[in-house]
Amino acid sequence: MANGKRKISTISACYNEARNIMPLYERLIKALGNFSYELEIIFVDNSSTDNSEEIFRGLAEKDKRVKVLFMSRNFGGPQTSYFAGLQYCSGDAAILLDGDLQDPPEVIPELIKKWEEGYDVVYGIRAKRKAKILKRLFYKLFYRVFKKLAYIDIPLDAGEFGLMDRKVVNEIADFSENEVLVRGLRAFVGFKQVGVEYVRDDRNAGSSTTSFWQDLKWAKKFIINFSYKPLEWISYVAFFAFLISCTGILLNFVLYLSNPYSPPGIPTIIFAIFFFGAVQLLSLSIIGEYLSKVLQEVKNRPRYILKEILNDERNKNKK
Repeated sequence: MANGKRKISTISACYNEARNIMPLYERLIKALGNFSYELEIIFVDNSSTDNSEEIFRGLAEKDKRVKVLFMSRNFGGPQTSYFAGLQYCSGDAAILLDGDLQDPPEVIPELIKKWEEGYDVVYGIRAKRKAKILKRLFYKLFYRVFKKLAYIDIPLDAGEFGLMDRKVVNEIADFSENEVLVRGLRAFVGFKQVGVEYVRDDRNAGSSTTSFWQDLKWAKKFIINFSYKPLEWISYVAFFAFLISCTGILLNFVLYLSNPYSPPGIPTIIFAIFFFGAVQLLSLSIIGEYLSKVLQEVKNRPRYILKEILNDERNKNKK
């Protein structure tokens, strides 16, 4: 807090967003222009390969409120970038939004209003999404499946876009787990939360750097990190397979008693081998996902490494 003013930090995860940087900056300034808060605008660049760095340097030179965190390499999706921004920011509240302008900055005043009313977390609810119908259906389905599977209450249709009070930011920033998924951690920490509906836009410019398979990978990560249901299902499947085995044994015994000279059930044996083999492979794959998560955590490697921070006020380059 400077000069008695409270501060708001905005955090944008960026990768190859050269065409969106200036529009995002201008819309942020306009959206926050009517507030008296001190402003900190944080961009986290995940080792972009376009001319983003050149644009960031020019912007940071022009406006000292702009902080740019450059990753030493690409550390995967935007989750790590958001977490780096949360650990770096100094505002009384932090607002997360994508660097591709799918999260409209014009909604930010509504988030701030709810924060001023006393809410610690104000998350954006994607009431409508401007995207292809198959993509919309996939996301709708995922959010509902995820809510059913998760061991905590996850708001439906809520992404990272939202506002968090300083005390919430501090709690999340102190988490020691390696694989961070902000929307899940935000729900986990609790506090007073409320949602604000908005229309999620399509990309402002450029093309998406994520594919369907990458989205599927992230969906799997969310489920593994916030649900034990897949492990429970292994027990259910094993019990079901046991019942099938007992039924098969009983059926064969009855058939043998009714006709001792009936031919051997070779096809039945083959199908049984394939069925139980598939069950075993599925079970091992689920266990393997959880074991890989354990391995990742026990390595205790840094979540990210920063090579440079523009307009740095904290002089830290590694977490």
